[in-house]
Amino acid sequence: MTMTSNLMLFSLLLLNVVSLCFAEEFFDEKLTVRPLKDGKVASTLAFTTILKNASPRSPQKLHQDDDSQQYTLFPLALGQIIREYGVTEMHLSLNAGKWNYDAWGQPVEPGVGTGAELWAWIGDGALESVDVRWKGLRNALAGLFCSSLGQLDDLRTTSPVDVFLPEGSLPSSDTQQLRHASHPSENVCTENLTPFIKLLPCKSSAGLASLLNPHKLFDANWHGMGDEGVEVRLSFQVVSDPLRSPLATKQDWSFSTLFDRTVERSCPAARSSVVEVSLPRNSPYSISPEPTAAEEAQARYNVQAMAKPVDVSMKWLHEFQRLNAQQNESPATPLSIQRTLKEWSQSRGELSAAITNHGAYPVQAIYLETMPWIVQFYLHTLTATVDGEAQPSAISNLSYIPAMPHSRPTTFHVLLTIPAKSTLRLSMDVTKAFLRYTEHPPDAQRGWDLPPAIIYPLGLDSQPSRMYTPTLLVDLATPDFSMPYNVIIFTCTLVAFIFGNIFNFLTRKFVVVSLRDLPKERND
Repeated sequence: MTMTSNLMLFSLLLLNVVSLCFAEEFFDEKLTVRPLKDGKVASTLAFTTILKNASPRSPQKLHQDDDSQQYTLFPLALGQIIREYGVTEMHLSLNAGKWNYDAWGQPVEPGVGTGAELWAWIGDGALESVDVRWKGLRNALAGLFCSSLGQLDDLRTTSPVDVFLPEGSLPSSDTQQLRHASHPSENVCTENLTPFIKLLPCKSSAGLASLLNPHKLFDANWHGMGDEGVEVRLSFQVVSDPLRSPLATKQDWSFSTLFDRTVERSCPAARSSVVEVSLPRNSPYSISPEPTAAEEAQARYNVQAMAKPVDVSMKWLHEFQRLNAQQNESPATPLSIQRTLKEWSQSRGELSAAITNHGAYPVQAIYLETMPWIVQFYLHTLTATVDGEAQPSAISNLSYIPAMPHSRPTTFHVLLTIPAKSTLRLSMDVTKAFLRYTEHPPDAQRGWDLPPAIIYPLGLDSQPSRMYTPTLLVDLATPDFSMPYNVIIFTCTLVAFIFGNIFNFLTRKFVVVSLRDLPKERND
């Protein structure tokens, strides 16, 4: 069974706001539940705060005193950060695991790369440079979300503007610059969920946010969070497995089984509170309670008008056929990606990526690698093959920024043309750096996590969305860190031996004793 370990995604897309004294604020919440073809269930909780009549803050005014912030629904802690550093648009994701594109399709929030990923469009023209404010932004977010985002330093920062396009409207009066960084080794736990909940108007005490049960969410196969625009959209995505138990034969689910909670009361701050359930097309089912409105492929509930507690459930009439589902499984996305790193030695290897086009028409896609300097590319060895035959014309518009040791990462950007019903394979030799012993992590024998590659399809019927490959683990030449302890033990033993003998010679008094003068023992 292909599934992920726990994965949390928190993506932020924010437009900086200046004077909010007269801005209207609206809060909406929505839960979307979608059964998947492999028996799992994908749930997306979206919490949207809209600020009307708001405008971005100009970076030229960052050195001036800011207006007092009078937020009612907008999260103050987040608003202060984006205003302080002149951030126009920002996305943050914290993930642990991988998204199964072939079985689950495209996620609602595209940023599902493993580890931490932060990218932002920042206005230029302030007294402090964009890089200085970028550093302050990631450190401030690290404190807000209890994560190690401070490690997203210059060694991991790039500017791939063709892939990370702005999703909001950027001000035309200021020049905007992109900064992107990822850290695949970032771990995710409940301490990241708690700050997320504190940004909501009703916290987890009412409304759909009351379903955010960390004990169930962190036991799921996938989960994530996100937000966007002059609006702030905080979302949490989760993929649960009703068939995890060997005794389970049906993919039945309910709020009680997915979250171990129900909606006891509505959030009074919410303008709307909606639950949407995608209905299966080829399997008989029953859903309860009766939806407020129903279409051909979707049931809709108005939580505010429903009797409490709200516990939506869906039951299947037939058992789930695991073997048939695997045999007849067809990819849920037009493209499939497989990325590998073959290591010939501790200094050399080969990086390869295979992209399969399942459609009937050729597809163009941007392929992006942002590799830390510890793995460097031999660009002259780059080859492209289509179904095993060389196809140099499949590569165009190649852009390559080589890495600088201890300074900046590699940025490899290329436009690919993938023929219909074919597999395009890219391969390239790489060399692995020899690190100083102080640069190795505490778990050096485990290896280094490499960030995922990104595929950005172009020209598809659906809205283009980034696709992330799984992360890779690279084995670098590692010194024997046990030797210092061996040397310390040997040295301490030798010093103790020498010091003990010298101490004995200096402090002991040697006296000659005659055995004849000793009294004889009496034998009674």
